[in-house]
Amino acid sequence: MELKWLEDFLSLAESGSFSRSAEQRHVSQPAFSRRIRALEAWLGVALVDRSTYPTRLTEAGEAFKGPAIDLLNRLHAARAQVRGHQAIASDALVVAVPHTLAFAFFPAWLGRLKQSFGEVPTRLVAGNVHDVVMMLAEGGCDLLLCYHHPAHPVWLDPARFEGLSLGVEHVRPYLPRQHAGNANWQLPGTARAPIPFLRYGPNTYLRRMVDTILDRASQPAHLALQYESDMAESLKAMLLAGHGLAFLPASAVSRELARGEVVSAGGPEWSLDMEVRLYRDRANRRPELNRLWNHLATQAGHPDRPADPYKGVAPQGHA
Repeated sequence: MELKWLEDFLSLAESGSFSRSAEQRHVSQPAFSRRIRALEAWLGVALVDRSTYPTRLTEAGEAFKGPAIDLLNRLHAARAQVRGHQAIASDALVVAVPHTLAFAFFPAWLGRLKQSFGEVPTRLVAGNVHDVVMMLAEGGCDLLLCYHHPAHPVWLDPARFEGLSLGVEHVRPYLPRQHAGNANWQLPGTARAPIPFLRYGPNTYLRRMVDTILDRASQPAHLALQYESDMAESLKAMLLAGHGLAFLPASAVSRELARGEVVSAGGPEWSLDMEVRLYRDRANRRPELNRLWNHLATQAGHPDRPADPYKGVAPQGHA
């Protein structure tokens, strides 16, 4: 039996939907269904009533929900306690961060945090959204920094995890400077002359954000795929080389925008705001983590709204 099976089951019990839970758990729906069946096989009972819609738990599933929550909480609390008693060579806090935030948001935010709080020894672990969320869920880090958007929320059990809002990241399309005045590169483009497009890979959080923008637009965008990458930094490099239009977080191109190397494209309908959130496991009571968390929570006089980490940075990065 794997812990992720229990977390999958509790997500399904909460959402009542295989598709929503698979999205929250950052796996495909077939893979999510296989994991639920694996848990049922291990227990020897059916947890989900598959004869009805929407999804409902069986009597056994309802009976198992409470013990599953208790088991997860106990295991994670035990792991946090053991980690607290380890001989640690450094008091560095381990922070799990998606790649884009690691390159753009995190360094500037940490610099401003040091000004108000003091030195914060940290060890940064960067990865995709699924991996860094799993790091926090499995006790592999002290803090998780990630994006949040209502259309694609990162699901973490509020009974176990607490979060703080650190600011807002603006995602919008950008063009290389040499094509700023080219009518053929202006959104939405045309069917006869689609705009060269630099796209995120299919399993990335920012791909979902860009798809949300395109789906919500009042008119279809005519885009011709030129390049695809999971990394925003890779798309930015291709953008600067003139290969196409890319949707990027504003903080990722704030310096290039200030230097005139890129220009924003399209109006408000081609952009959206993502919240930047910081999470921790309530069971992790490391003293240095508690001091930092209390500072962030009280910095703006509200437990959910610490001071905006973007204050004082280039205004091109925000809208």
